[in-house]
Amino acid sequence: MNNLIAIVGMCGSGKSTATAFFKENGYKVIYFGEVTINKLIEENLKINSENEQMMRERLREELGMGAYAIILLEEIKKSLENNNVVLDGVYSWSELKILNDNFPNLKVIAIVTDRNLRYSRLKKRNNRPFTYDESEKRDISEIENIEKGGPIAYADYYITNNSDINEYSKRLEYLYNTIEKRN
Repeated sequence: MNNLIAIVGMCGSGKSTATAFFKENGYKVIYFGEVTINKLIEENLKINSENEQMMRERLREELGMGAYAIILLEEIKKSLENNNVVLDGVYSWSELKILNDNFPNLKVIAIVTDRNLRYSRLKKRNNRPFTYDESEKRDISEIENIEKGGPIAYADYYITNNSDINEYSKRLEYLYNTIEKRN
């Protein structure tokens, strides 16, 4: 049976770096946030934090809090037939419940980073940088409106990412080896 891993964490915690690590180790990536971006493009809307938030909330209003898992369920199943798979961007508790119901072998990795450090990283990133206020607004919105805390609290594994990239890479490598040995 192929591995299925979900990477969870607040914005700026290092989820994309963790996902890239698993991709480099042969995992197929399914990026939940791509659903939002594709919907914005489909509707000719500008890709920015306000529109992304609106689309995330609208999809969940239309399909329920498990919207992204529902939208991506068949793609995940098909991908698992021939690949280890890493899910980047599982946000809501409802999404996690749907995934657990369909994939009993799912392992959840939570990336945890101090808030001010995340905000500093978000301000400096090349792709979709956020100001401190935008970061804070997004955190609050994700906690209050899309159940983001549940998957983080209920993770199988935790990695703290408060140091440099070398230390973070070592922690990812250790966890990767742990997961591979258990499967």
